[in-house]
Amino acid sequence: MGADFPEALWRSGWYQPAHHQASPNFGPRPEQACIDLLVLHSISLPPGMYGGPEVAQLFCNQLDWDAHPYFQTIRGLQVSAHFFIRRDGSLWQFVSCDDRAWHAGSSHYRGRDNCNDDSIGVEMEGLEGAVFELQQYQTLAALVAAVARQYPLRYLAGHEHIAPGRKNDPGAGFCWSNLQALATSLGLQLPSV
Repeated sequence: MGADFPEALWRSGWYQPAHHQASPNFGPRPEQACIDLLVLHSISLPPGMYGGPEVAQLFCNQLDWDAHPYFQTIRGLQVSAHFFIRRDGSLWQFVSCDDRAWHAGSSHYRGRDNCNDDSIGVEMEGLEGAVFELQQYQTLAALVAAVARQYPLRYLAGHEHIAPGRKNDPGAGFCWSNLQALATSLGLQLPSV
């Protein structure tokens, strides 16, 4: 491939191999933000149910709050992530990586607060603490490598690491050792787990 191969995968912060569905839940990053952190999350709506449109609907403010009793507990929530990896390994993008997605909430990592400012959020379709599919790890590995070629990525962490005591995802079912070799080859730091 030519020298511009990595850039061909990206257009204005949008990763071209992903399916795109723009979320309105984003904002500008601070002027001097260094996008060096990738944060992993887990999500399923309703909890433990996979394959439906509800996560995308949530990220796009289109979720029918009355469709399931659980949705009343998150009614009015306006959140997003840059990426969503479904159980089958398909990859969706909702916010340009050049922009600030609303995925981390109150957070602190690498001596910095407000991790939304300088991180990329990746939601894995799954239940907090449960296991994830091989296809999801394969997609995640390819995505991490692509992000590391485009942005000054240095750290991978879970939501549980940037908001301890408040969040527990992706949880005990996520196999950090599956990413260890990739992280090492890319010079990335994983959390102590």
